[in-house]
Amino acid sequence: MNPGAVSHQSWSRRALGLVAAAATLASAAPATPPEFAGADLALGEKLLREHDCARCHIRRVGADGNAIYRPDGRVNRPSALLSMVERCSVELNLQLFPEDIQAIAAVLQRDHYRFRAAP
Repeated sequence: MNPGAVSHQSWSRRALGLVAAAATLASAAPATPPEFAGADLALGEKLLREHDCARCHIRRVGADGNAIYRPDGRVNRPSALLSMVERCSVELNLQLFPEDIQAIAAVLQRDHYRFRAAP
C-alpha cells in the first residue's frame, strides 16, 4: 500500500464524521419557513431604511420601537407577519410589490420573530 494513500476504512470513518457534523449543524439552525424562501434580505433592509419604519414604530410603542415585534402577540405565524407588512404598506400608501413585502417580512423574521418552518 502506498504510504500516502488513505485506507478505505479510514476514508469511510471520515466521511461518516462529516455527514454527522452536517446533520448536527442542520438540526441546530431553525429551518426558514417557506413563506420567506428566496426573499431578498438586502432589499428588505433597504426598504425598512427608506420607509423609516422604525420612526412609525417608535411613535406607536415608544423607546426604540422594537416592542412592536411581539412574536406571541397577534403576529404569531409567518402568514400573519406577511399580512401585517401588507397592512403597513396599504395604511401608509407605500405601494410595495409582493416581493418587497416578502423581503421586509423576511428581515423581520430573521431579526425579531424567528418562526420555525412547520414540520
